Amino acid sequence: MDINSIDIIKVLFLGSLGFLVAFLITPCLTNFLYKNKLWKKKVRDISIDGKDIPFFKKYHSEREVNVPRMGGILIWVTTLILAFSLYFLSSITDIAWIDKLNFLSREQTWLPLFALVFASIIGLFDDLLQVAPEPKNKLLKSFWNKTNKYIGGGFSLKYRLALMGLLGLIGGLWFYYKLGITTIYIPGMGDVFIGFLYIPLFVLVMVATYSGGVIDGLDGLAGGTFASIFGAYATIALVQQQFDLAAFSAIIVGTILAFLWYNIPPARFYMGETGIIGLCATLTTIAFLTDAVAVLPIIAFLLVLSSGSVIIQLFSKKYFKKKVFLAAPIHHHFEALEWPPYKITMRFWIIGVIFAIIGVVLTLIK
Repeated sequence: MDINSIDIIKVLFLGSLGFLVAFLITPCLTNFLYKNKLWKKKVRDISIDGKDIPFFKKYHSEREVNVPRMGGILIWVTTLILAFSLYFLSSITDIAWIDKLNFLSREQTWLPLFALVFASIIGLFDDLLQVAPEPKNKLLKSFWNKTNKYIGGGFSLKYRLALMGLLGLIGGLWFYYKLGITTIYIPGMGDVFIGFLYIPLFVLVMVATYSGGVIDGLDGLAGGTFASIFGAYATIALVQQQFDLAAFSAIIVGTILAFLWYNIPPARFYMGETGIIGLCATLTTIAFLTDAVAVLPIIAFLLVLSSGSVIIQLFSKKYFKKKVFLAAPIHHHFEALEWPPYKITMRFWIIGVIFAIIGVVLTLIK
């Protein structure tokens, strides 16, 4: 492992630059969101695990219809601005340090950048549907009421999962046929040949990662969770000497930290699907690019915990007619136990950081 100090400086500097640019953009973004009242127009009638109407209305009804969504725009737009700005500057100048800062490379960052932007745009359309006012047309009004009953508008869960599955299929096909990758690395075992199964594995990981997006339920919780996850993969990419990919991941961490600055309770805006879908698609792509997908469930333990709690709750209610948790995802369970939201968020952050460190350590095992 031969990591030049200048490469470490590049990764850290671009991560800090990502924070600074996103921090400066945020006031403009939030002013636009509030000016156009881009928040939900109706509170959800039921939560994700069933008819927990009293619980959800008690803790979330007031801010659900007063705080704008689409805060995730901050993450992917900032990353896009930096990617093309630095690429443009490096192409028109002969200044060595500017050329070094360019992190847009075909081998390392084209794929995750495409995943980030493409998936985020899908999420943006979803968010726009969620914040749209109730239509006057009877047919459209009927559709609006049905979608708002469960998710507050936007695409239904099955369509979201189908879209993520399609993204996963595209990614799997690209990695298998274009890049010729047929193995995955498992700590302690080395490279394991899986052949054609690489494609369905990519799909499965993409959908499973997105299912963990239900963690976006408390102010700052999702932001802190994804910051530690992408920080872990930035470290892994750096150790592997994929410096452009490490810089790309660090920029995402920086933008998330800027988002968190304004998302500390009470949140100024919510990440929305444009943030969650984009980050999940990008995370999956980076996990495969670094060949560290085997440790993804550890690094992203909080996502696994959140989606797992929902699955357990739904399964138990359907087959045993009883709840395992007071509410799901699990962070709502602790809310129902009267834990203050900030206590839940900060303790989850700590857990997320610890598991991210464990995952990084495991990738170093040969």
